[in-house]
Amino acid sequence: MPHAATPITDRPTSLDRLRALGWHSRTVKEELRSNLITALERGDPLFPGILGYDHTVIPEILHGILSGHDLLFLGEKGQGKSRLMRSLPAFLDEWVPYLDLPECPVHEDPLAPITSLSRRHLRDTPEDRVRIAWWHRSERYAERLAPGTKFADVIGEIDPSKLAGGASMGAEEALHFGLIPRMHRGIFAMNELPDLDEQVQVGLFNILEERDVQIRGFPIRFDLDVCILFSANPSTYNRSGKVIPQLKDRIGSTIQTHYPTDRPTGIEITRQEAGLDLNGSWPVLVPPFMDEVIEEISAAARRSKFVDHASGVSARFSAANYRTMVSSARLRGIRHKERPAVPRISDLGHLKASAAGKLELDLMGTHQMGEAQVLDALVADAVRVVFEEYATKHGLDEIAQIFGKGVKVEVGDLLPSSAYAERIQRVPPVWAKAFEVNAAENQAVRASCVEFVLAGLWATDRISRTERRGRIEFQT
Repeated sequence: MPHAATPITDRPTSLDRLRALGWHSRTVKEELRSNLITALERGDPLFPGILGYDHTVIPEILHGILSGHDLLFLGEKGQGKSRLMRSLPAFLDEWVPYLDLPECPVHEDPLAPITSLSRRHLRDTPEDRVRIAWWHRSERYAERLAPGTKFADVIGEIDPSKLAGGASMGAEEALHFGLIPRMHRGIFAMNELPDLDEQVQVGLFNILEERDVQIRGFPIRFDLDVCILFSANPSTYNRSGKVIPQLKDRIGSTIQTHYPTDRPTGIEITRQEAGLDLNGSWPVLVPPFMDEVIEEISAAARRSKFVDHASGVSARFSAANYRTMVSSARLRGIRHKERPAVPRISDLGHLKASAAGKLELDLMGTHQMGEAQVLDALVADAVRVVFEEYATKHGLDEIAQIFGKGVKVEVGDLLPSSAYAERIQRVPPVWAKAFEVNAAENQAVRASCVEFVLAGLWATDRISRTERRGRIEFQT
């Protein structure tokens, strides 16, 4: 298309020049389909930053776009539904022309306007005086969160001031346009569809069915060109009465999202979402087993009987916990002048702050545990799982037997790494096996290994521990 390749400075600013350029109209869904096909032909990355969906979710999105469907993203919280929806404008034309008519509430197609105001303007104005402006694809996307959303917000309402000015109640000129009509020639997304008022759902049904707007029973028709996206949680979307059947029936494709299916992908997502610079003046080195424990805490939460599975456990839970772990290590590095700082199991004692409010407990169960207690249980479970994968029984029983002779080891997130070297000098031979989990001569890394092995021995019931004022003591 000519306008897709023309530099912005050369874009026509009048209708006659636009026609001379050879520009032609196409619908939003035609744009999405055509530009997706071009991206596929070129081998472009389609959804940068979206991980773990290459063979599951992304193919279904591609099918939906190629089919010209409105899409519903169905999944639990923290599965990237909003990010996926926000990525779709990348498949729109970079720029599209519209009638530069300030009093018009929509970005009108210069060749096919939908409002009577714009049609009169084209009829009464010479083409060389019809002004054209250009709309970038980054501005052709809008979204709304369903709770609290009213009909007037997304569909429209009769404007009393226009009635006072003489407009008829059933006339187009009496309307105040909502978000969806204003996104004519764009993409509109409604988050958490089941929480949307039933009256608004009816309005959306009418738009999906007829692509027009009806306000307060007045049959004012606009031939809207809009791609509509929805997101929802399965537990509420599938609950009877939450979404009217007629609206469900008109949604073209349902895209089922999911949590990471393997730990390495989960770790990659967590690191990406945490968005931390681990270098800088106070660098942080995260051992692989600490990455794995953080991710396994989320996996443990998703399978825990204490957590409400219908709500889910967001990737934001993992990212917030990761940031807290890194910040705790960095603070210790600053205080003790350790470079790099290395996270330890004791740093996870601060996760209560970052996890607060991100776990919804199963209140229907018989347990009497609070959020902090559930988190402690999840951390212990995660340490056990990762520890058993890393460490074989050979060699570790020797460490447990040393504790049986009355040896005690105190650890804590505020202790310098040098303190660990002093503590294990009393039993040096048996720790050689422990350091195999992350071979290094760096004292901070070795301190992290010590804590990981001690915590693993405790999580597998080989030794006991006591906690007092931020210090943890392991013993028999």
